[in-house]
Amino acid sequence: MKNSHTKRPAINFRKTCNYIKRYWTLYLLLTLPIIYFLVFRYTPMAYILIAFKKYSIVQNVLDMDWALNHGFEYFIKAFSNRDFLYALRNTVLLNFLDLIIGFPAPIILALLLNELTFKRFKRITQTIVYLPHFLSWIIISGLALQLFAPTNGLVNMVLNRMGFASIQFLNDPVYWVGTYIFLGIWQSVGWNTIIYLAAITGINPELYEAASVDGANRFKKMWHITLPGIRSTIVVLLILSLGRIMGSEFDRPYALGNNLVKGVSNVIATFVYTNGVRGLQFSLTTAVGLFQSVICVIFLFAANAIAKKFGERGVW
Repeated sequence: MKNSHTKRPAINFRKTCNYIKRYWTLYLLLTLPIIYFLVFRYTPMAYILIAFKKYSIVQNVLDMDWALNHGFEYFIKAFSNRDFLYALRNTVLLNFLDLIIGFPAPIILALLLNELTFKRFKRITQTIVYLPHFLSWIIISGLALQLFAPTNGLVNMVLNRMGFASIQFLNDPVYWVGTYIFLGIWQSVGWNTIIYLAAITGINPELYEAASVDGANRFKKMWHITLPGIRSTIVVLLILSLGRIMGSEFDRPYALGNNLVKGVSNVIATFVYTNGVRGLQFSLTTAVGLFQSVICVIFLFAANAIAKKFGERGVW
């Protein structure tokens, strides 16, 4: 018995050495992304302490004095700042609308493209719809100005010719939110469709043949075969989208916003830029960023737990 117990570690060690000798090239390739994450992702996390300290440009982050109220001075300042509360509200509102309206759009487009029988037309359509993904929001904002400007925009000129009044797409807060969501869907729907089309190709074609024998039409095949076949992909992407519900991209609201719609276009990212980069309030904006990240992680874990409760695999 003692000999068997002493041989096991030696055998396991030998197996490990043989495994590493066989696949050492893969581990060598893996070292590059690991180094990248350690240097550019994990090492900067030490500067999270700035949220709890009085920032000084001439001092190391460890030597800075702690903020008042046990280090939570800047968190209290943030939640007593009216601009931050408006930015928080706008971030949640715009991301929620993006999720409700924008998330189903690529699923519907993927289902429609999958039903196209002419492969050449399908490829051309797919190429056209995902090209806007490669446009920056500065270019898209310029296109939006040419299309939706109140006086000389193409859409309002057509409306005026038809006898209708001009619509303030970019100057009225309500219409601006609608334009913001529409442009976001237009820019990202084609690119996200690629993921669902890839998932659809993994569905067994024999299921469609069996459904045709049973007399199922296209809609029933789509509802009972295609959608259940890509359900796991939908759940994973939904979890990731819920994890970004408190996140906010900077370029999109900043490029499309203006002073007339500042009440709805000012999000957390633009608040951090205005108060942190331009206002030099680094401790305040670091506290805001830390709060934002923590809430995103909570949403991510909650969405993953709910998905597992309903029988899905989740993200991990």
